[in-house]
Amino acid sequence: MLETSARLLRLLSLLQAHREWSGTDLADRLGVSPRTVRRDVERLRELGYPVNASPGTGGGYQLGAGAELPPLLLDDDEAVAVAVGLRTSAGQGIEGIGETSVRALAKLEQVLPNRLRRRVGALNAFTVPMLRGPQPSAVDPGVLTELAHLCRDGERLRFAYRGHDGCESRRTVEPYRLVCSERRWYLVAFDLDRADWRTFRVDRVTPTPPHGPRFAPREPPAEDLAAYVSEGVSTRAYAAHARVRLLVPLEEAAEQITPTAGVLEAEGPQSCVLRTGAGSLDVMVVHVMMLGFDFEVLEPAALTETIRAARDRLTRALSRAEERVTGAGNL
Repeated sequence: MLETSARLLRLLSLLQAHREWSGTDLADRLGVSPRTVRRDVERLRELGYPVNASPGTGGGYQLGAGAELPPLLLDDDEAVAVAVGLRTSAGQGIEGIGETSVRALAKLEQVLPNRLRRRVGALNAFTVPMLRGPQPSAVDPGVLTELAHLCRDGERLRFAYRGHDGCESRRTVEPYRLVCSERRWYLVAFDLDRADWRTFRVDRVTPTPPHGPRFAPREPPAEDLAAYVSEGVSTRAYAAHARVRLLVPLEEAAEQITPTAGVLEAEGPQSCVLRTGAGSLDVMVVHVMMLGFDFEVLEPAALTETIRAARDRLTRALSRAEERVTGAGNL
């Protein structure tokens, strides 16, 4: 009986780790006959696990979705990772995730062995999250799930979109991927009305079903979608663009500059290149100066002229301040 129970757990673990298994492959992995595999599958079904079977030479076994959530089988490292992820997910930009995470964590910690509970407790007790900047608008988890399903199933999405200026527009897109940053979620999609790829902030998306029809996936706008979104929200979204050489190592610059503030490129051991955007070149000067690094303007040339004008303005301001101090001292 103990051997059978251990084999069932092993079978369940294999089904959870792989999308589909043939009966022969499962039999080889478990060291039993295909007939025993069929009996064990029936036992899992009796326990509430929806194991689907497709006949024929190309068929196999697949763990499907059921009406109720059956117990999950996690090894030690997976259980610790899930527990830590649940504890640190509160406040990470998804509306209501904090309370939901606490409920799920309570259920998980209740069944964790003492050795794992101590590992999770130590990691959480001596870890302090550091979140930079103001916290973003929360994303509705239902919207996030809906978008993920449409990306997976290749169905067109219709939604109302609120721009940064507060104006609302209606969009019909072919959703491709969700990209998350430290503070926000973005949807990369092909905008059918504009016949081009666009990036949308998910907290500004309000789906307006019905969706569909299905579509054939297009060639994505970039191989690295994270870099594509980073460049879009930090550079392409602005009227003024610049490339600046920062005279510090890439690792040091990355500690200060988030993906939503600019795109960093490696150049050498003591320098890197920043591509960024701003509403105007005057704002760009302030943006680059506030980084706190020595730099060199690569392009555009007009940015150098704007810096020179800012320098002259600051020099005149300092001169007037010094004259006022000197004049007050002579009274």
